[in-house]
Amino acid sequence: MTDKVCGTASKVKTSPSPLKKHTHPLDPLDADEIVAVCRAGQLYAAEKLSIKALRFIVCDLLPPPKKQVLAYLGIPIATGQAPDAHPGELPRKAEVDVSIVLNYAYNLTLTLGGTGWIVESVEKLPAGAQPQISPEELLDCEKIIQADPEVQRLAKEVGVEPHQISADGWAIGYDERFPLTTRVQQGFCFARYSGHSNLYAHPLDFIPIVDTAARKVIHIDFPAHYAYVDKEEKEHRLSATTTAPHPLDVAALDHSNRERIPPPTRKFDFLPDLIAENDKKFKLRDDLKPLHIVQPEGVSFKMNGNELEWQKWKMHVSFSHREGIALSTITYNDDGVIRPIFYRLSLAEMIVPYAAPEHPHARKFAFDAGEYGLGTMANELALGCDCLGQIHYLPGAYVSHSGQAVTIKNVICIHEEDAGVLWKHSDYRTGGRSKAVRARRLVVSMVCTLANYEYVWNYHFYQDGTIDSEIKLTGVLQTYVARENEPNPYGTIVAPKINAQYHQHLFSLRIDPMVDGLANSVLETDVVPSPAPVGSPENFAGNAFTTKKQILKVEGSRDYDWAADRRWNIINANNTHYASGEYTGYGVHIKGGAIPLLAKEGSWVVQRAKFASKPLWVVKDKETEKGTERMWPAGKYVPQSRGEVKDSIGKWVEGKASVENEDILLFITVGVTHIPRPEDFPVMPVENLKVSFRPQSFFKINPAMDVPEAKDTKSVLVSNGKNCFNCN
Repeated sequence: MTDKVCGTASKVKTSPSPLKKHTHPLDPLDADEIVAVCRAGQLYAAEKLSIKALRFIVCDLLPPPKKQVLAYLGIPIATGQAPDAHPGELPRKAEVDVSIVLNYAYNLTLTLGGTGWIVESVEKLPAGAQPQISPEELLDCEKIIQADPEVQRLAKEVGVEPHQISADGWAIGYDERFPLTTRVQQGFCFARYSGHSNLYAHPLDFIPIVDTAARKVIHIDFPAHYAYVDKEEKEHRLSATTTAPHPLDVAALDHSNRERIPPPTRKFDFLPDLIAENDKKFKLRDDLKPLHIVQPEGVSFKMNGNELEWQKWKMHVSFSHREGIALSTITYNDDGVIRPIFYRLSLAEMIVPYAAPEHPHARKFAFDAGEYGLGTMANELALGCDCLGQIHYLPGAYVSHSGQAVTIKNVICIHEEDAGVLWKHSDYRTGGRSKAVRARRLVVSMVCTLANYEYVWNYHFYQDGTIDSEIKLTGVLQTYVARENEPNPYGTIVAPKINAQYHQHLFSLRIDPMVDGLANSVLETDVVPSPAPVGSPENFAGNAFTTKKQILKVEGSRDYDWAADRRWNIINANNTHYASGEYTGYGVHIKGGAIPLLAKEGSWVVQRAKFASKPLWVVKDKETEKGTERMWPAGKYVPQSRGEVKDSIGKWVEGKASVENEDILLFITVGVTHIPRPEDFPVMPVENLKVSFRPQSFFKINPAMDVPEAKDTKSVLVSNGKNCFNCN
């Protein structure tokens, strides 16, 4: 059961109906198309490959080439030029990943023809290349663990009955003991003492490994624990002799001599009714008056299918199986001139590496986009809870194992909200005449639940031409059981016997710019003190500072320099501002999230997630018949990858292609290092990350000068806690 107001509604499988014609070439596959595509794939596999049992993992749109899309939409590839000739109807293509029970997989490309979907190409994936882990596989992992006799025996040893066992399925991370061709998951186990209780308050002390295809537990790992050597000095040692994985042999599976640690039984629930059951003094705050977001005359944005217009902005909003939200063809109407800004914005990858070195905790680093898909983990949003005010929702759909579509009805939320002061000035010389203009922003958002964590993805559009990509983190800490008074050098004891390990959240934003056109460059600017000494003719008072600039010439990565307040600007070197003389551009502003990846060079994490080792990567875009080759910075097939795969960002930059005045891509890494606090338990308050894209010599003047000043007739004074209209 879910909460009727603010719960996450269930996702439903849909049945096929007659196919509709899409009006926009970037519209995502709808539920009916997914069913039709998969049906065509099934028929082809049976007739041409003699394969009858397919497990569908991914079914997504394969978009047309960039220039064709822009010509179709009438968007110029350079500001001031006429759009390219309309290409007529663009082909509609789909891409499908299917897994075969015998642990190998195919990628199929299909094209929509007059009689339906036709298989255009088939590629058998190399041995060991694993498609994403589906929601069904994650749920099945828990069932397999719950039914395993050895798991049940181990749980009973610490007082947990079989029906109380819960498990989160995770990708294996990195473990060379298991063949790449075996599709495996690891399960983090917990006791759940009642139907809706917080299971993360009751972690168990073992980690099963599941063979997904064989549907069985093939190994069980027991992490080592720490003990004090000298209580006065607080020195500690590990119970194992090494943090390396132990061999997969019979002796390693013998748990009879291990010291077992029962799970903590104290409840730390987050649902109010369950909290009240265990704490009779608990009650919800009753001194909050209602706060309503009202728009009596309706909203200021317009929707045409998935195409969104607001103020001077226009864009396409899409649901993506892997990325969640994808925004495309973002333009701004600058006094009648349509100016292209971004071709596409999305979150391409993320990784959550944990800090505990003892095996098997070291293999805990989840690629939530590449291994699972953010779209498949998206919530169905609840009106008046996840989004406030007058809301427009967009649906999303992804494929199930059977080839049917799973529909999320309200997956993307679009609304307006007040954003504080946009600009203000008072002229004290003229009797204090002033003008205050309040900012309105458009919000496009989605929420994903990935096991214990929730992520909120927000894109904000402002009236001054600014775009924010905001990430909010909340949810429940991933926990592991600790001994009583166990030292904890790599985590925080957030409650008795509950260890929340240190970890990082690192996100890769994929930026496909078209600032005043497709020919762009990246200008790096450092703010530096003048080299002239104090007392010199050039810097007598010693206060001078200036900027040092360079255009990045070839593909590669850049570090962030806090001391130099480094910033990057996506520029069009073919256009300059009439007054400043600077190239027209959009600046990249990272609000506190340019943190270093703390795993060492050569580590498992860095080998697989090279993108996370630098805050900025700039590469040249390369489109093929199957779309761009440079979508996924950690590679297209992430589960169980080992080392740096050939289609990942570290390999792309080895070619050192020119990125000056080219069709380029930026991958921006932002994140947080989470040193858990007891205040983060049982549910973590939201933590925010933000990357802003701000116009830099792009507009002649402040483009928000035509926004009317604030005149909210609903605002009233407050006197003694009561609203009044004529307070003295």
